[in-house]
Amino acid sequence: MVTSIRGKLLEKSPVHAVVDVNGMGYLIQIPLSTYSQLPDGGEVTLFTHMHINGNDFSLVMYGFSNPEDREVFKKLISVSGVGPNTARVVLSSLTADELRTIIVQKDVASLKRIKGIGEKTAERMIVDLHDKMGKLENMSTTEKSGIAYNIQKHDALLALSSLGLDKTKAEKTLDKVMKEWPNAGLEEWIKWVLKQI
Repeated sequence: MVTSIRGKLLEKSPVHAVVDVNGMGYLIQIPLSTYSQLPDGGEVTLFTHMHINGNDFSLVMYGFSNPEDREVFKKLISVSGVGPNTARVVLSSLTADELRTIIVQKDVASLKRIKGIGEKTAERMIVDLHDKMGKLENMSTTEKSGIAYNIQKHDALLALSSLGLDKTKAEKTLDKVMKEWPNAGLEEWIKWVLKQI
């Protein structure tokens, strides 16, 4: 499963981006919120979700500028009647924080203003997501940053394991590296672990 993609941005529009990774161009569907975060060119990282189209069983890749938007997208498509395109419209119309507030406050009227969301769908979204969004709403900034930190650690361990390193040894070394250089990025952590093992 592809959970993120990093490469050169070849093309962007309000609905999609094309990212070149080692000569292969990936077409990635994006919400407007991600489009506004993308540069005009250069290297980019998108947090991705692969979705199988039920009509023709084709794979569609959706990309987001941060892991939080991806998690909100996944929660949205878990609601019966909300497909990936509708979820993308929601994230194009509202930020993750705005959506969370609307869900927690059970604001059906605001959800109905979004294209493709009728009253029944809005009510179902609130019922299905209220508890999930409420938990995220009550999280402190430290907890949210902790989740992002854990996601990076998880991605680093996956990369190190795929390179053939012993998972236990790699995790122990990674913990040490992350403690010594907490502000470094994923790539730097992996390089330092490889140098120390």
